[in-house]
Amino acid sequence: MKEPMDSKDRTLSGIVEALVGTYEKHGGINHLEGPNLPSRESVIEIREDLLAVIFPGYYGKKVITRANVSSFVGDMLTSLQIRLENEIERSFKYECRRLDDCPDDCCGKAAEEATMHLLRKLPEIRETLKLDVSAAYEGDPAAKSHDEIILSYPNTLAIATYRLAHELYAMEAALIARIMSEHAHRSTGIDIHPGARIGRYFFIDHGTGVVIGETTHIGDHVKIYQGVTLGALSFPKDKDGKIIKGGKRHPTIEDDVTIYSGATLLGGKTVIGKGSDIGGNVWLTESVPPGTRVRMERQKLKMSTRNTGASQDQVKGLVSSEW
Repeated sequence: MKEPMDSKDRTLSGIVEALVGTYEKHGGINHLEGPNLPSRESVIEIREDLLAVIFPGYYGKKVITRANVSSFVGDMLTSLQIRLENEIERSFKYECRRLDDCPDDCCGKAAEEATMHLLRKLPEIRETLKLDVSAAYEGDPAAKSHDEIILSYPNTLAIATYRLAHELYAMEAALIARIMSEHAHRSTGIDIHPGARIGRYFFIDHGTGVVIGETTHIGDHVKIYQGVTLGALSFPKDKDGKIIKGGKRHPTIEDDVTIYSGATLLGGKTVIGKGSDIGGNVWLTESVPPGTRVRMERQKLKMSTRNTGASQDQVKGLVSSEW
């Protein structure tokens, strides 16, 4: 039988006291007396505005015309530069404080450099995303138009977010990149780590349940289906039993590869050769040469009777019938 609650524990002030007490007891899940962390909400808004610049007329509420497009882009980039630089600087200051290594004004300068790197990359990102949208249109017989793909396909949001986040990740703004990519993950069911390297003309069909790990390398003209995992094998540990981080842990997928639904490819030494097809539900932890077709051996369907009155002959007839 539970002990009766003290009257103080039942009051709001008692609950506040008990909750605040856990902040000292369970450190590591609260951030007190430090520089402001990046705002998740602000980072997501920045991602949305970047998408509005990349896909003008598709994202955002403003009507874009040839007459106002230059002023629209100019205003957006000016705002984005200020806001993004602020959030990146916050993330850098957090890392400096965590590592106890921060020369004077290093974070502000690094944030400015990372921000300008991403903004300068936007024309190139647009060119690459145009190819990704074309890959979706040409690879999906259900697609009616490029407009439909940009407006509604989850792979477009996931891949566009990845291509933005990847440039920030390359400039060591990893916290901002992860906020962006994990928001896209929650929205689409597609989990692409911003550290992955993905080539041009990339298409994820359907997409739900796709996982692409941090050190994955993917070439050009690659198509993957729902439920595909490009992951790592079990991690090596140091003498204290802690996971050793870093190194190539995820597969390399060369050009012109198709990976069908439910396939799992694991390990940093696993290379899928150019032009290969990996069948559905394949589990693969070794490399395959170019032009290889990998398929699961056909499995037998087994049925057993329950107390339904069905005879063995009826069950055999069901199993042997053609579907």
